[in-house]
Amino acid sequence: MKENEQRLLDAIADMREDEALELAKSMLDAADDPLRVLELCRMAMEKVGKRFQDGEYFLPELILAGEMLERIGEMAKPLIQAGGGAGAAKKHGRVLIGTVHGDLHDIGKNIVTFMLDINGYEVKDIGIDVPVERFVEEIRAFQPSVVGLSGFLTLAFDSMKETIDAIARAGMRDKMKIMIGGGQVDETVRAYTGADAYGNNAMAAVTLCRGWIGG
Repeated sequence: MKENEQRLLDAIADMREDEALELAKSMLDAADDPLRVLELCRMAMEKVGKRFQDGEYFLPELILAGEMLERIGEMAKPLIQAGGGAGAAKKHGRVLIGTVHGDLHDIGKNIVTFMLDINGYEVKDIGIDVPVERFVEEIRAFQPSVVGLSGFLTLAFDSMKETIDAIARAGMRDKMKIMIGGGQVDETVRAYTGADAYGNNAMAAVTLCRGWIGG
């Protein structure tokens, strides 16, 4: 990893907001790959999440990290769109995404939403701590091809299963693909929840959507 990349990663993870934004801007101004800058953000967010799990960080740090990500994303997004033509008028398909009930984490979800958006998907983000009934209502109204359930805490696994069971009871399970992600999600959790697939990062979510609905 280059020195400036390590500095950006550390600045975000250590909550040095001004330094992180300045470094990101200078890297983007110097024509560094904006996707690489976002990947460094994701790596930094993994560190932040680990420190939160370990009790070193609390909700204010999570909020600040999310704000840094959002501002760096605003700088990177136009460059990504200009470089690859992503985000053009034609959308590949609809994706509904939200953090399941009982979980307030949105950093990973926000990164996934951002990456799907710049890769040409119409994304509706319904927020955090989303009740099962709201997912069902939003699916009925939005008619997505893919639903993404996010959760960082282990208690989210039961919420994911409850949500997917409710979608099935509503008679809509066979009309969409469901992906899950966040925290300790793995194949065992995927099987438990009844999701179609899981992803460890935002690009995995993009790859899944490409496989399911094109783009």
